[in-house]
Amino acid sequence: MPTKQWVLHEVNRQQQADLARSLSISPITAAVLLARGVATEAQAQTWLAPHLVAPHDPFLIPDMERAIDRLHRALAEGEKICFYGDYDVDGMAATSLYVTYFRSHGGQVLSYIPHRVREGYGLNEAALRWLHRQGVSLVVTSDCGTTAHREAEVAKQLGLDLIITDHHQCEERLPPVLALLNPHRPDSVYPFTGLCSGGLAYKVTKAYQDKYGAIGEDPETLLDLVALATVADIVPLHDENRILVREGLRLIAQGARCGIRALKEVAGVSRDVTTGTVAFRLAPRINAAGRMAHADMGVRLLTTESETEARDVADQLEQLNRARQRLEEETTAEAVLMAQGETEPAALAVWGRHWHLGVVGIVAARLVERFHRPAVVVAVNDQGIGKGSARSIPGFDLYRALSSCRDLLDAFGGHPCAAGLTIQESRLEQFRARFAEVAAHGEGGAPKQPLLHLDAEVHLSDVNDRLVQELALLHPFGAGNPEPTLAVRNLAILGSRVVGDRHLKLTVRHGNSKPFEGIGFRMGSLADCGLSAAQSVDLAFVPERNSWNGLDRIQLRIRDLKASQPL
Repeated sequence: MPTKQWVLHEVNRQQQADLARSLSISPITAAVLLARGVATEAQAQTWLAPHLVAPHDPFLIPDMERAIDRLHRALAEGEKICFYGDYDVDGMAATSLYVTYFRSHGGQVLSYIPHRVREGYGLNEAALRWLHRQGVSLVVTSDCGTTAHREAEVAKQLGLDLIITDHHQCEERLPPVLALLNPHRPDSVYPFTGLCSGGLAYKVTKAYQDKYGAIGEDPETLLDLVALATVADIVPLHDENRILVREGLRLIAQGARCGIRALKEVAGVSRDVTTGTVAFRLAPRINAAGRMAHADMGVRLLTTESETEARDVADQLEQLNRARQRLEEETTAEAVLMAQGETEPAALAVWGRHWHLGVVGIVAARLVERFHRPAVVVAVNDQGIGKGSARSIPGFDLYRALSSCRDLLDAFGGHPCAAGLTIQESRLEQFRARFAEVAAHGEGGAPKQPLLHLDAEVHLSDVNDRLVQELALLHPFGAGNPEPTLAVRNLAILGSRVVGDRHLKLTVRHGNSKPFEGIGFRMGSLADCGLSAAQSVDLAFVPERNSWNGLDRIQLRIRDLKASQPL
């Protein structure tokens, strides 16, 4: 793993003192707020109590009124409506939200999720023609459609009205559809571009309720689906996303939806639900449906009202996720060997004929973690057509980089941080060279060493219950609002051992402070980190509460550690 470069956020000491005094909070908490650009008392109040933030008007999203008017007419006239989503958690959750809400209004609704391998991403002509034959007259997408020009023309020829709800990057020319709801539209005046498709679907239901009244499901009861989508899609957890996710996590913890209750049970989730619970325990199991089988399983799980069906689908997802983990490990090992064979280019591109399309995105993320370079991983089928996923590093705009390679690609789309592409096998070598060249010389270059951003440097005697409670008020943590990471220097190691699956367990003391226990997941032994117990260390950590065997104490979750430098 690349050595991390620590970057300590410099704060204005006077601002820090003023914020701590006016809000009666720790100076450390004030430093964490300042590191997030929160400089005034009013701004800080909304971070510490996000329910005070007023949600944005959904009608500021272009085409919103046109979309809900068309949905209302479809409901009034008994038309068949299809909610068509992507095969990831965002697409499945948004589709489930639409189905639940508009079914509660008496709508004739069905869902359609394309098969990842057989159909690929987004709208496709065959699916639209099939839906037309089923008597569907209105199609509403989730997480796809912004660049579906040809498919939009097909829908128009068939007499299918098309409403796009998507949050992918927009091109200058938009497809000819009835309504296109995307906060990235150039003409959008919506003040927040960070909504995922689940958040957009929620906004549609809010707009519908505002105009046509509350006669069906309350949109607020659907926020568990919004939280799943928002956390899984790694969109920024600030602005109104913080409100949506906080409330959604509460509903997930309560088990308000029987499908989520069943999923929590098979995942062994019984305690409080955090963004980490969603990202690492729940979302991977839902995603396993689209990766290893068919994503309609995810929609079934999230929309069923049958406890029996929910448990059956959750059990299937658990098995699929285990199979996914095995496949991911095998493919990652092969991809790492291929990447190590390269002469350290600025970006990686690897591919294999036998690789499973369902795991290439995860493998790309693993390569980024290991090599700290943008990575593209492509699965090539027997016809020589490659479909792949790309993941980036902070500071490198992946979408722009792929745009520079568009002449080599059959198709591509996505975000600055993650994207998908289709390419002919014969062009992969040329693409690899061009992609690396763009990464080395193009705009949006990134540091060669991964950065670890630190909110504050502290003394361990400052880490107490009050601080942990204050920092907890800043949740949910994730993209755009990372967990507060603190640093302490010149710690003495009182004890060290390896526990569980290569987790490093430390007991440390800072000067005359009381001893603290720390845990570094998958860090191995001190020797594996190039350290010994005889030397003092610098620690980057997240303070948290840990309950074990009836004891409740503060634990330091280690983000990084290194030998202390002489003063």
